[in-house]
Amino acid sequence: MPIQIIPAIARIGASVGAKVLGGGKGKGRNVTLDVSSNAKQVEKRLKKAGKDIDKSMKRALSITAQEGINIIEGRTEDGVGYKGGAFKGYSAKYAKFRRDKGRGKNVDLQFSGRMLGSMTSKADKRKAKIFFTRAEEAKKAAMNDKTRPFFGFNRQEEKQLANVFFRNIK
Repeated sequence: MPIQIIPAIARIGASVGAKVLGGGKGKGRNVTLDVSSNAKQVEKRLKKAGKDIDKSMKRALSITAQEGINIIEGRTEDGVGYKGGAFKGYSAKYAKFRRDKGRGKNVDLQFSGRMLGSMTSKADKRKAKIFFTRAEEAKKAAMNDKTRPFFGFNRQEEKQLANVFFRNIK
């Protein structure tokens, strides 16, 4: 269920499709975040600054992916999905279970904090991925994402990520 951030300076777009999680047997959602760019313009900007293009791309993508994680975590903590609107409420049975365990009734997809805590990113000079480090947490995320879509970006967030990318492509 990784989110991929791929540089290629016009707009960032997210697409969602089915994919096997972490090479395992469980199926989940794969969110790809593409950063479309005019490669010549990016290269010109970097050469003007006298920086190594590959190193700058990797750095900018890494920072952009981390900002993507921050966006997902912050929005999820507020109980809002990337498609807009509040998350669907918990079932009565699960709400009672949470209450019995001393947890709040806010729908924030955080019981233990392990699922969102296992979200990380990895970048190279061409792309960055946001993914879950543990298969168990990736499986939870895939199940939660079906009912309460949280693992992705809306257009406003895509623009925010594009700004982060271009601010950091120095």
